[in-house]
Parts: sequence; structure tokens; C-alpha cells
Amino acid sequence: MIERLHIQNFKSIKDLWLDLKPVNVLIGSNGVGKSNFISFFELTKAIYSQDLGAYTGFRDMSRLLYNGRKHSPSIDGLLDFNNVNAFRFSVIPTMERKGMIALAGDYFNNHGTQDKNYAQNWNWKQWDNMVSECSIKTQDKWRAGYLKKYLESFTVYHFHDTSISSPMRGFCNINDNVRLRENGSNLAACLYHLSLTDAAAFRLIEGTVRAVAPYFKEFTLAPLSNDPSSIYLTWRESGTDDFRDSQHLSDGTIRFMALATLLLQTNAPEIIILDEPELGLHPAAIERLAAMVKRAERQGRQIIISTQSTNLVNCFDAEDIITVDRMDGETVFNRLDGNELKEWLDGYNYSISDLWEKNVIGGQL
Repeated sequence: MIERLHIQNFKSIKDLWLDLKPVNVLIGSNGVGKSNFISFFELTKAIYSQDLGAYTGFRDMSRLLYNGRKHSPSIDGLLDFNNVNAFRFSVIPTMERKGMIALAGDYFNNHGTQDKNYAQNWNWKQWDNMVSECSIKTQDKWRAGYLKKYLESFTVYHFHDTSISSPMRGFCNINDNVRLRENGSNLAACLYHLSLTDAAAFRLIEGTVRAVAPYFKEFTLAPLSNDPSSIYLTWRESGTDDFRDSQHLSDGTIRFMALATLLLQTNAPEIIILDEPELGLHPAAIERLAAMVKRAERQGRQIIISTQSTNLVNCFDAEDIITVDRMDGETVFNRLDGNELKEWLDGYNYSISDLWEKNVIGGQL
């Protein structure tokens, strides 16, 4: 998992060092920079996938720099995985509104200590210098291989689009089933694949969906008879044998199906990043979502969540919560300390959301 990260000069984040835990729940008001933190992982994935030029060109590299290129010469990042290897990169703007790799490489902790002085006490190996795309994806050394399994899982999941034309409700290629896509567009293919290869996980997903949507009985997934390469979401309602498809699902139910598939599959991503997963969910479903997150944590996954849901926040310990504020134009982050809040939580019987709403813990600026 990510043990520690450094973000410098990215959007509203000027200079952040942050230790991460297995579960990290970011809460804050609109516009404070939660989404910018989440977007940092999209940038890192673009670097890994050799899509930096397309990613920065589409967004305009100058707009990604903290206060623009006159103030910030580069975006710098460092991600320390398990106190073993740390991936470091620096991206600078070009005249074509794109970004290029000024340097990229990794640090290896050959001392095995908790020392965080990467530059002096860890072994540095630079792969790239002034190139258009990073070479880590094609590196075959073991140090790069260690990082790849984490970096390739950097997908920000946001199942926001549940409209009639939503990708989740449409047809998908039955072979697009290796990993759930960020918008759930291959949900049917992934579920069908699980039904064939991991029956226990598939039944768990069905049962969990049934717990929040009692009218749901089971999935009835199968390739299309006239196009065996395609599939879409079909299911059966309790008490009837009538055919149902994705258009018969509420927004909240189809979102919950995608979340359950992502979090309950046996081979879930190493690092799961969720952007406002509570949208459209009933409070009871939010509690189930929290339970699925905790289960994924027990399975060895690390979860990063951006939310505005007080119901979701109340499901986690204080140490899992990071409040996000905007001060003097800069996004600041603060992880809660359960010992410091013990009197509020135990003595006065307040919840985390009570303290957030009263602005005791921040996250309201």
C-alpha cells in the first residue's frame, strides 16, 4: 500500500507530505480540493500508462500547476509503497500546453528502517530525464516490477453517470472483464466472468445487493443470442420470473451493484480510489458500503475515498478520517487523532459528523 506521499505544485496543493493508512476517508466542503487530491492519482496513472501528453494536453498543463507556470516550475510527486520502494517524478510544462517528464525513477530502501530521508538514505535509480513519456511501464527490472502492480491499479472510480444512456446500462464486450472500468461500463462483463470463475464472490455480490434492494433476486447474465461477443445487465425480480434489465434499476441500485462488484471481487485492485461513492445511496446502503470497504481492507487492499457523506464518515474510526480545508488559496489536509477527540466522542457522545458540522475538526473552510 501507499505508506507516504508527497505532492508539490499540483492544482490547489502547494506542498503536501501525507502518511496514508489502509483506509483514508477525505471529507471537506465543495471546492476545497478533495477532487484535486484524487486527480493526482489520475495524473500518476497517466504517467505510468505513457499517456502524460494526452492527459496534460487535454487539460492544459499550465492549469494543472499551482497558481500557474509563473509560480510553479513543475509538478513533483513521490509515492512510498510499504517503506520498500518509492516512485518519484517531476513533470514540467512545454510550449504545446503539454507536460513532459523532467525526471522519473525510484528509491529503494536498502536499510529496511523507517527512515524517510529518501534523497540521502535510500538508493536512487533514475530511469528518465527530459522525455515525453515515462519508461516505467516497459522497465523489466525487479524494482520497477514491484511498483507496477500498484501503479497500474491507480483507477479513480466514479459511478456518477446513471442516466438512461449511462455506460453502465449499455452493452459491453463480454471479454472486457479483467478489471472493472472507472465508470462501470463493463459491469455486466465483469459480473458474468465472476459467475464463471469465482462463484463464491459472485454469490456474495448477489446477496449484498439483495440486502439493500430486497426486490432483487438474482442476475441472469448471458451473452446475447444474436451477438455472443456482447452482454448487458439482466436480472430477475423477487416473486416473478419476468425479465428485467438495467433500465429497470434505480440510480442508487445500479451504483451499488458497481461498488459491490469492485469491492467484493476476490482479485480487487491493490489500491481502490473512490470519488463520492455515496451518491444516490440510501443510508442503509451507505452502511453496507462502509462494511464492504472494511472487508476489502481485511483482504489487504488500501482504500482512498473522497466524500461529503456524514453517514459514511460515521462508519469509520477517527484515525481513518482526513479533513480537507482551503486556506490562503492552498489545500491543507489534517488526519484526525482519536485520542485528541476522545472526550468529544466518548464524554459528550458526539459523532465524527457532529464534530465536522460544528467545525470542531475542520473541513468546513
